[in-house]
Amino acid sequence: MRVLVTGVKGQLGYDCMRELARRGFSDIKGIDIEDLDITKEEDVHAFLRSYRPDVLIHNAAWTAVDKAEEFADKVYAVNALGPKYLAESCQEIGAKMVFISTDYVFPGSGEKPYEPNDPKGPSSVYGSTKLAGEEFVSKACEKHFIVRISWVFGKNGNNFIKTMLRLGQTHPELNIVCDQIGSPTYTVDLARLLVDMIQTDRYGTYHATNEGFCSWADFAKAIFAEANLSVKVNPVTTEEYLRMNPNQAKRPLNSRMSKASLKDNGFEPLPSWQDALSRYLKEIRE
Repeated sequence: MRVLVTGVKGQLGYDCMRELARRGFSDIKGIDIEDLDITKEEDVHAFLRSYRPDVLIHNAAWTAVDKAEEFADKVYAVNALGPKYLAESCQEIGAKMVFISTDYVFPGSGEKPYEPNDPKGPSSVYGSTKLAGEEFVSKACEKHFIVRISWVFGKNGNNFIKTMLRLGQTHPELNIVCDQIGSPTYTVDLARLLVDMIQTDRYGTYHATNEGFCSWADFAKAIFAEANLSVKVNPVTTEEYLRMNPNQAKRPLNSRMSKASLKDNGFEPLPSWQDALSRYLKEIRE
């Protein structure tokens, strides 16, 4: 099986390549923006016609949520049009396509975990462009997996855990949002699931995060406890946080997503986020 992975300089792309190699996949290729600009339609079609992968795991995306508000057209090109061109190429050559999406496609209200087919309602440029990407992929490529994730952390890149560890060295206390609830997702665990998926034909839309829910404040407390850092976490509401840090994109209060579709289709759920955090801190220490 020939596998093409985009966004290999990011957290998930990096771990997808590691997991494929660990499983003995030998015909794998990882690319990033200097290898292929996914916003250039003809370049995308030429690249995929030439390389002809059996599977494309598409991780590359514009993920800077706040900056996305300033550059809506650029973000749409990366998060919506790029996946469209890739999906059309995958359909043409008969390849499977994995498209990584986000909890931001939902309104982010209420307390109930979102099911894959629940009504959408993104409130940010990032969320609306990822939803457009989903729609393009599902229409253009029959053999597609759309996998929504949230609160991602991995070894290769920046994330909330690394930020907390850095700030924890110099700040005895921190104000952290307590009313946004979701599930952290470790890219090592997610990559394992994606490699399981691509070896099946159980196509469709899935939610994939580590098990359990928490707030960012709860997550920060767990990080400091696990890392043996004495930092006081002051829980603040999103409203209070935005008063202190204005000009930010709207974030969902409810990022809970139901992973029932994983179990229903025979995929092994990811471990708990607490277990993932413990393993991750061990990985970055080593």
